[in-house]
Amino acid sequence: MSGLLRTVRSHPSGILLAGQVAAIIAYPFLSGSTAGRAMLGVLQLIVVLSAVAAVRLTPALTWVGLLLGAPATVFAVWEAVAPNIDWVILVSALFHVPFYCFVSYAMLRYLFHDEKVTTDELFATGAAFTVVAWAFAYLYAAVQVLWSGSFGPEQSWYELLFLSFTTLTSVGLSDIYPVLGHARSVSMIEQVAGVLYVALVIARIVSIASRPSRP
Repeated sequence: MSGLLRTVRSHPSGILLAGQVAAIIAYPFLSGSTAGRAMLGVLQLIVVLSAVAAVRLTPALTWVGLLLGAPATVFAVWEAVAPNIDWVILVSALFHVPFYCFVSYAMLRYLFHDEKVTTDELFATGAAFTVVAWAFAYLYAAVQVLWSGSFGPEQSWYELLFLSFTTLTSVGLSDIYPVLGHARSVSMIEQVAGVLYVALVIARIVSIASRPSRP
């Protein structure tokens, strides 16, 4: 048991990545009922707390993560239980977007702070990417509330997360797309972020990992 706890503590980025993947897989099964949405809220809470734990191991300021993460945790559960209340969606986005952006920034600092690639840094590479997708999904949700019809018919948060991932990865497979100008502006910014992530972060990690070890 103690060995498992040490593993969890030494790989918070891995826990964060696993939590996000679990949320993606669980959402279609749980979103149809209030109890299911509440369970999703708890899962989101675990994701947020994992993000805060991951930030603690980075050179970033932990107190910023806690300041944004605490209200984000509350609204993650609240929004899961009451997903159709506009002001809850807006306030949730107000905390989640800067929180996930800060977590992404903290993980990027973590990835760039030395010339070694540890196992947790490899997890952080994937987690940072998904964290950016999460941030834009919440931003899309706020845009949809502020400018009705931004994505055609009203989309659920999960559908906006799907849009965010397809935009960030530039695969272009989504049948959901921005219709109005504000939504398209946010989408273009996410496309640029996705390209820069691959060009800067992934390329650096590959470059470091492929270097011959020094005798």
